[in-house]
Amino acid sequence: MTLSLPIDLEANRLLERSPLALLLGMVLDQQVPMEKAFSSPYVLAQRLGHEPDARELAGYAPEALVELFAQPPALHRFPKAMAARVQEVCRILVDRYDGDPARLWADVTDGRELLRRVTELPGFGKQKAQIFVALLGKRYGVTPQGWREAAGGYGDADAYRSVADVTDPESLRRVREFKQAAKAEAKSKAGKA
Repeated sequence: MTLSLPIDLEANRLLERSPLALLLGMVLDQQVPMEKAFSSPYVLAQRLGHEPDARELAGYAPEALVELFAQPPALHRFPKAMAARVQEVCRILVDRYDGDPARLWADVTDGRELLRRVTELPGFGKQKAQIFVALLGKRYGVTPQGWREAAGGYGDADAYRSVADVTDPESLRRVREFKQAAKAEAKSKAGKA
């Protein structure tokens, strides 16, 4: 089973076939709706006129990449910062994984190693890395031993906590409800502090 977001069909297909698009969607998945984050790799490919690879993005002129991100509609609400983040991630892919994003997870020995590798990427704190580990395991068949434990609560089979759990409109609704409840709880705790 793969990710199924309410976005352009071709954007979903790109996420299915391109490990780079999937990773970039996760990079962009902050402070924007998940649909925006995960459809932006497709929009980027359209603007380039082809599906990019990590080497191309790593070597892209920074100002030109920012222009691609900022062109209306912007790929993210912070196009300059996120263009730089995408470029940083792609440079790591080139330096450590020969430009192949799938190598980030292809030869890991266990879930802890997968989580460590993902956490080493720019912009991936523990929670975001756990969500990506859950996404790889639940939707893309990347299931090294201990992946659910490494993903924390996001790895639970019956969870509706993140993009890793979206398969249809109903699951999307449940994920949104979970996120709203978590935000309300955090706000309540902050108010009591």
